[in-house]
Amino acid sequence: MGIVKSKLLKQISKNYPNFLKKDLNKFTDIILSEIKNTLKRGERVELRGFGMFSTHIQKARISRNPKTGEKVNTPEKKTIHFKMAKELFKKINNNEE
Repeated sequence: MGIVKSKLLKQISKNYPNFLKKDLNKFTDIILSEIKNTLKRGERVELRGFGMFSTHIQKARISRNPKTGEKVNTPEKKTIHFKMAKELFKKINNNEE
């Protein structure tokens, strides 16, 4: 199960009670919109200790509708690629140093 923005904001406000919730909400909105805009421009986003987001171009192809078997043209599109940082990998796999 993933985390939703409201749960993330609750956790942040619990850890930092001296900040107002509306300020934390604005802060997370700014960060997320900057990540979106950077990826939209085709640049990569690197968050040290967490990972790197980048876009890859998926070529146009002829795919198949699994229900009907009909061939469908799928246009070229951008996809988001995430590469985890070594620190996060170690933390997730309990290999902390």
